[in-house]
Amino acid sequence: MIRATRILRAHAIGRGEIVDRIVLDHCDRHRRRLTMRGVGGLPFLLDLIEPAVLEDGDALVLEDGRLVWVEAAPERLLEIRAPDPLALKRLIWHIGNRHIPAEIAEEAVFIAEDHVLAEMVRGLGGTAKPVKRPFRPEGGAYAGHREHGHGHHHGSHAHHAHD
Repeated sequence: MIRATRILRAHAIGRGEIVDRIVLDHCDRHRRRLTMRGVGGLPFLLDLIEPAVLEDGDALVLEDGRLVWVEAAPERLLEIRAPDPLALKRLIWHIGNRHIPAEIAEEAVFIAEDHVLAEMVRGLGGTAKPVKRPFRPEGGAYAGHREHGHGHHHGSHAHHAHD
């Protein structure tokens, strides 16, 4: 089976030959080694030297130089909003206190759908609306820089198996 041994970040993709694409949720975009099958049917082994975060718009480089496009799959999330910036900061503090992944936008926070946290948010004066979209949570203080805003979405599903 052909291996994908490195990541080509979205900003560096140029004119490489993209032969397939893989659509992964947040959890499956944090891997080192995983047997995968692209949407177009190409089987390959993700075989990175160390665990890495695959971002929406990146590409996996196969041993023969061909590329497999990485796409963030839509997930069931809560879009959390507050009546003003200070109230949103307080909600972010309460969410962070629970040590769950969160994607922080200018006027909202996105977390995995959770009815208990939705009730907490509402109890603190915010709104928690279910949405379905790619999840791009913050990487944490030690995760290094992350690139935001890759807007290329197809809406298909990946087929993959853990090894």
